[in-house]
Amino acid sequence: MATKLSSSELVLNPNGSIYHCNIRPEELADTIILVGDPDRVPKVSQYFDTIEVKSQKREIVTHTGWLNGKRLTVISTGMGTDNIDIVINELDALANIDLVNKKIKTESTQLTFVRLGTSGSLQADIPVDTMVASNKGLGFDGLMSFYMGTEKFYTNEIAQAFTSQTGWNKKRATPYVVDGSEELLALMCENSSVVTGITATAIGFYGPQGRILRLNLDDEKMNEKLSQFQYKNHRITNFEMETSAIYGLSKLMGHRALSLNTIVANRYAGTFSKDPYSSIDKMIQFALEKLSRS
Repeated sequence: MATKLSSSELVLNPNGSIYHCNIRPEELADTIILVGDPDRVPKVSQYFDTIEVKSQKREIVTHTGWLNGKRLTVISTGMGTDNIDIVINELDALANIDLVNKKIKTESTQLTFVRLGTSGSLQADIPVDTMVASNKGLGFDGLMSFYMGTEKFYTNEIAQAFTSQTGWNKKRATPYVVDGSEELLALMCENSSVVTGITATAIGFYGPQGRILRLNLDDEKMNEKLSQFQYKNHRITNFEMETSAIYGLSKLMGHRALSLNTIVANRYAGTFSKDPYSSIDKMIQFALEKLSRS
């Protein structure tokens, strides 16, 4: 790795902010809430006591402020692991790279990432409007294959059991598994009704999540296989499109990460929340109370 990063590797805006996220190091808190939808950013920051930073570039909206004496950043990532790759790398750069001299700092800063998202349940006993915290992310996206030091994610016993039990098609990316932060999981699950389990991360919304419109699937029983998967005391509770990338990149970079999702659809029962916005707001307030007092 070069001692000084080139301008084509570490891309900055004319004002010195990081290229896509469009903020400077001093505008980022160490505790960061990740949401997919740009419109969800103000729905989180409305509960801040004060907001000191507002920024937007493309679908990436950032608000940094204070709640109960805790400095927090909420940022939208857009949908999918490809966007997560951009946002997590750039936020890590803000904390751990000297942007002026374009050199990696000798002492690293650990960030805390908490995803607040929506998700589909794969289990009959996890109804809509439930909150699910991901103890592990099961990735179908292939992102980790582009980074060194990820072999342990692919040789994980749960990943290998999943591949075997489901008869995973080899033309797809190899599944991998990454743990979330045990500390953050304990924080969110303390004295609460939050469900925990493995969150599967799909590479798309339609075919990769078993939805059929005009295109047929190569395995119409995949959702059934996901629901039925068991390994020791582990099962797949839900799936969405970001968690595995957040967990994988955070683990490689030495950060803490947890994904908390509101179940808006139960794929097993074919139901959808009658008031998803209320359930999402409940999750936001729940997470903010936990994070602001941690």
